Amino acid sequence: GRITIELFSHIVPRTAENFRCFCTGEVKDPRNHKPVGYKNTLIHRIVKGVLIQGGDFVKYDGTGCYSIFGGMRFLDENLSTKHFRGAVSMANAGEPDSNGCQFFIVACNNTEWLDGKFVVFGKV
Repeated sequence: GRITIELFSHIVPRTAENFRCFCTGEVKDPRNHKPVGYKNTLIHRIVKGVLIQGGDFVKYDGTGCYSIFGGMRFLDENLSTKHFRGAVSMANAGEPDSNGCQFFIVACNNTEWLDGKFVVFGKV
């Protein structure tokens, strides 16, 4: 199905643009010039009642990372936005400044444990 997401470009412009480019498929792999992005990727992680995670178009298993910024991880842009049910946030490699292509959508209300660790860049 289709999910409509409002991006917080005014708060986190680089993060929102990274996600937007992967949604549209306008980014090309420099090695083969084929589009890269979220089309035909899977939700690879579901924590029932808490979150769903996807966006790994590199390895399709939650271990891949890629960004529009030279293909490398990119810095946390702004960690001040609090998580809430319906928030769309960058998944990272478990350490600061390790954002890439993976994201998650929050499915619960009690989300304080996510705040300050993951960049919220939109909402469903």
